[in-house]
Amino acid sequence: MQILFSVAFVHLLNDCVQAVLPAIYPLLKQEFALSFTQIGLITLTFQCTASLLQPWIGLYTDKRPIPFLLPAGMCVTLFGVALLATAGSFAMLLLAAGLIGIGSSTFHPEASRVARLASGGRFGFAQSLFQVGGNLGSAFGPLLAAAIIVGSGQGRIAWLMLLVLLAVAVLFKVSRWYAGHLRSVTRKLAVHAGPGLSRGRVLWALTVLALLVFSKYIYMSSLSSYYTFFLIEKFRVSVESAQMYLFLFLAAVAAGTFAGGPIGDRIGRKRVIWFSILGAAPFALALPYADLFWTAVLSVVIGLVMSSAFSAIVVFAQELVPNNVGMIAGLFFGLMFGISGIGAAAMGAIADTAGIEYVYRIASYLPLLGILAVLLPRTETPRR
Repeated sequence: MQILFSVAFVHLLNDCVQAVLPAIYPLLKQEFALSFTQIGLITLTFQCTASLLQPWIGLYTDKRPIPFLLPAGMCVTLFGVALLATAGSFAMLLLAAGLIGIGSSTFHPEASRVARLASGGRFGFAQSLFQVGGNLGSAFGPLLAAAIIVGSGQGRIAWLMLLVLLAVAVLFKVSRWYAGHLRSVTRKLAVHAGPGLSRGRVLWALTVLALLVFSKYIYMSSLSSYYTFFLIEKFRVSVESAQMYLFLFLAAVAAGTFAGGPIGDRIGRKRVIWFSILGAAPFALALPYADLFWTAVLSVVIGLVMSSAFSAIVVFAQELVPNNVGMIAGLFFGLMFGISGIGAAAMGAIADTAGIEYVYRIASYLPLLGILAVLLPRTETPRR
């Protein structure tokens, strides 16, 4: 549990720093005279660097684990934060976002593997605990931005370096545990058999899971990247008030994420995936037409319901390919970041031409793709 809480805590710190980036978009937009398309490109740069490397890092470390890659990758994030605090041009902002993304790409697959190694067989619980750390960090990021950065200038971003240094220190201790226990634990996990499906069915199931991640995270990126702009434009709220509403949504995402894994351990991950994505569809369809109060309520419900899917999706995929848990974690975390980045860039371009409210109307249909969960095979016997 100490190791699980450690990696979850660092996930909180890592994603808190990352969540500050979209939270300070209004500040950067004003200081650098950015368009929505340029804001989308910043997100795309971060998400792509955070996504493209992850599967390859996971695949490589499945065969040749590198425990101290965890603190080393966090040092890259440290350089990215320092550059973000001192950037003087749009190009430097892109470079800073890219460095933060590279740090993320080294953290997620290895930290997810450590969580699985320390799970004691409760894979859904461990993945949820790890993931909820990230969601809590994402929720606190906007609050941190509002408290120390917004209204105070770009230079205050440098305070985030203290959080990254703390993450490096904790990861150094986690890496020592990982190195010391890796051989015996890996030998035990290596004998874990797959679900007994043909290679074709495994690939089909992974494709369906990828499509579900597609529907979930393009929609989620429209909320997380542009929610403050949507509230400011439609309801004329202040930047600080908009960030509080964003915090409520992200806190709901954290709560839903924590619930998804243990529930999946108990009733089956396929049921959780089915409910979490398709079940959010009615609320997503109503969101663009609600007033401010009901927009807040609906966003919280959407966050609770939809966020329970990701931990279940990752563990479901790892059960399909049990001897490549790092590659699978990297693939799906990378897919999440990449799809979110592409979605954010596309939504930004649409917002520039048709308006931010139109983005929310067309994105509201994406959760309907949750119907694809019916195509997933059954891989586990739920505990009752």
